[in-house]
Amino acid sequence: MDRSGLADFLRHRRERLQPADVGLPAGARRRTAGLRREEIAGLVGMSTDYWSRLEQQRGPQPSDQMLAAIARGLRLGLDERDHLYRLAGQAVPRRARHTPHVSPGLMRVLDRLDDSPALVITEAGETLAQNRLATSLFGDHTAHAGLDRSAVHRWFARPEARRPYPEREQPRQARLQVAQLRVATASADPDPLAVRVVESLLRVSPEFAELWHLQEVVTRFDDHKTLWHPEVGEIEVDCQALFTENQAQVLLVLTPRAGTTAAESLRLLGVLGAQAFSSSGA
Repeated sequence: MDRSGLADFLRHRRERLQPADVGLPAGARRRTAGLRREEIAGLVGMSTDYWSRLEQQRGPQPSDQMLAAIARGLRLGLDERDHLYRLAGQAVPRRARHTPHVSPGLMRVLDRLDDSPALVITEAGETLAQNRLATSLFGDHTAHAGLDRSAVHRWFARPEARRPYPEREQPRQARLQVAQLRVATASADPDPLAVRVVESLLRVSPEFAELWHLQEVVTRFDDHKTLWHPEVGEIEVDCQALFTENQAQVLLVLTPRAGTTAAESLRLLGVLGAQAFSSSGA
């Protein structure tokens, strides 16, 4: 572990980021170049003391999981991420097509979205990042583990995962999710999570097996969704999808449709904050 090099790298990258770069308000009388230590610590999900000790060459060697969080919090590109791992004395992650490292380009767009729910998801339906409104609408999708990281798996294995959709919309959403999962497993480099989800659901969900054998294929997301939330009722949104070049990650943005009450409903959700209810796939 190169403590001096790691400290310099973390401090330089923190000072290079501005609050607007990560979706934070600038505030008044900022005396610190770039982000404050407590701000970057909050983005990473560590204590301010932990971050301070790393910058002061006194911290313990960060784990692989912590380094992944630091790379995301600092909005590092892959070359910068690899350098971070080397400085910390950890093995550099393999540059696979399917990686939990969110595309910096998608993160830059996500950071600037505060009036529309937005999520970065994979082909397997795993949420890698989401903004505050998406958490208010769906719950924290990033907290799931194992096969439940996939929204498709939750949809068929956990009935409560369908709550964000009105009952009349659920059959159509089920078919779409299966058709999109088929694309994820049929590529030249299939997502391993998608493959495991299919194997599991074919064993435990007759509904999934029936839809899977329809051989339907969908490569795009809905243009329009009707969602439901227990606090505000139904919300109509249009869907915009921004893919990475290799199509492995997509930023899904849900915007209120003109002439509906959805905009006001989303504003109300922003005030209410995240609700404590089981979440599902978007």
